[in-house]
Amino acid sequence: MNIWVDADACPVVIREILFRAADRTGVKVILVANQPIRVPASPLIEQVVVSPGFDVADNEIVKRAASGDLVITADIPLAAEVMGHGAHALSPRGELYSTDTIAQRLNMRDFLDTMRASGIHTGGPPALSKRDRQSFANHLDRILTRYAKG
Repeated sequence: MNIWVDADACPVVIREILFRAADRTGVKVILVANQPIRVPASPLIEQVVVSPGFDVADNEIVKRAASGDLVITADIPLAAEVMGHGAHALSPRGELYSTDTIAQRLNMRDFLDTMRASGIHTGGPPALSKRDRQSFANHLDRILTRYAKG
């Protein structure tokens, strides 16, 4: 199992949780971004810098993620695509995407895009809360524990 991180939009605090998890469990964490990101020196932490452009990092993750891998992303279409290839997807807010919920999330995303395109301001997501960080860490621990057992 590898953990792939859509790193351009991943909060620093979430990356730090992932770095500690890599050291603790021996699972490799690969950050994919359009620009270099500061990472600790570790054979378990790698970064892939892709060229700038719309969905370039997402496409790289889709190309490289394998069945059973974990992808950390807030990007709903990316989550849906990697799940279609057998990977798991977890948002930085701790939402573990599932086949039951991903279609609903895609529909809501499309609806909000349509509203924004028509000039309605929908606002952005709230700041990452302590509860979000805890939810992320808990889901990550459960996934890594299942992987270690299995």
